[in-house]
Amino acid sequence: MTTVTTSTDVAKPLHGAEAVKAVRRRFSTPMASFFAVLIGLLWTIPTLGLFINSFRSKQDAATTGWWMFFVHPTFSLDGYNQVLTGSGGMLIPLVNSLAITIPATIIPIFIASMAGYAIAWLPFRGSDVIFFGIFALQVVPLQMALVPLQQYYVHGLQIAGVTILPSPHINGTLAQIWLSHTMFSLPLAVFLLHNFIAQLPNSVMEAARIDGASHLRIFRSIVLPLSMPAIASFSIFQFLWVWNDLLVAKVFGGSDPTMQPVTARMQSLVGNYGAHAELLAPAGFVTIVVPLIVFLALQRYFVRGLLAGSVKG
Repeated sequence: MTTVTTSTDVAKPLHGAEAVKAVRRRFSTPMASFFAVLIGLLWTIPTLGLFINSFRSKQDAATTGWWMFFVHPTFSLDGYNQVLTGSGGMLIPLVNSLAITIPATIIPIFIASMAGYAIAWLPFRGSDVIFFGIFALQVVPLQMALVPLQQYYVHGLQIAGVTILPSPHINGTLAQIWLSHTMFSLPLAVFLLHNFIAQLPNSVMEAARIDGASHLRIFRSIVLPLSMPAIASFSIFQFLWVWNDLLVAKVFGGSDPTMQPVTARMQSLVGNYGAHAELLAPAGFVTIVVPLIVFLALQRYFVRGLLAGSVKG
């Protein structure tokens, strides 16, 4: 006996905007909204307490909880004044963090986008092996690479007579910090961007090749504009990771205050045994200004990047 399946028995697949609308409707129920608001409030309470303590005096912050501000409100800008204008303040570390974070975000995206396009759309022998090898590098702990990298920065690195790392020029500079972040982020960047670029419509690529566009032209005019959501999403994660990093900054930044980013400066700002713990709150809010601006500026691309690849069409 033959079973005939009518068109009404098969669920009609959703494509493009319809699928996105269906996902939004599913997550727009009253219960989902309630839990979203509840999680947002619970997430905000510690930040609110830290923000209130940043405007309280040292004695009040050390003796009473932040919630006592609503009972006996006190207001002081001494913490922000000391953090910004005091000896060894945060202005130079902020500039150092920008000098580290911006190259450490742009360089891996530039390399990973080209690698992702090459592996996805330039068929060559061993491309799958290279991709899975890059993917496997994500399991290598960052801590295992710190000592070998430090040796390369001090003594230099040569492969087949070609100088990769010149020892007298890179050691003791900010370049070794953002170069380290670039190395550590490339496996994840290549993996994510490759997966996004591989899903671009084949018809668009074929039309460009028929029109005589070179691979460089296709990459510059088609792949990069269409990959902006994924690039912006990874940019936010990479920027926040590098900006908030302390381990790499302490290992390669040294103890020179002129070389320290904000995270290392915050640690030394507190002093031994937490003698200046009251400065953590204002220093923390001075530190998050730049990442907050970056996140708000790229938020719409970030949301599109999260949805990209979840639906087809």
